[in-house]
Amino acid sequence: MAETNRFTIGALARQTGCKVQTVRYYEQIGLLPEPQRSAGNQRLYGKADVDRLAFVRHARELGFPLDSIRDLLSLSDRPDQPCEAADGIAQTQLQAVDGRISRLLALKAELERMIEQCRGGKIADCRVIEVLSDHRLCRTKDHHSPDTVP
Repeated sequence: MAETNRFTIGALARQTGCKVQTVRYYEQIGLLPEPQRSAGNQRLYGKADVDRLAFVRHARELGFPLDSIRDLLSLSDRPDQPCEAADGIAQTQLQAVDGRISRLLALKAELERMIEQCRGGKIADCRVIEVLSDHRLCRTKDHHSPDTVP
């Protein structure tokens, strides 16, 4: 039986909270399959596309990289497989989140220390400016940006 409930790219984007450009990008990189086309060459999506895009969006919100999402989608396309691989992907993501949290806590501590030690007065005497100008004055070197690989 053919699916009669079809969505345009705009309706798909609205329903899933994505931007139209994001939908096109996910199609381009293969996270979403090529959609069917109307007689006027308009993209048409079905419920399975809505579900798949919602999965991708939720995984992105949890910080999963695109390659991991691709692997998870591949696993979900074979539902009879054991879930060990999916567990492993989630475990890897948890470790990455733990690493980012550690770096954020180090950043927080360093910022609190800089602010606490501020002498007030003029910029020439500002501890915040002084520490930012000379990384050697930091208490810890492990406060990379959470998006930077140390």
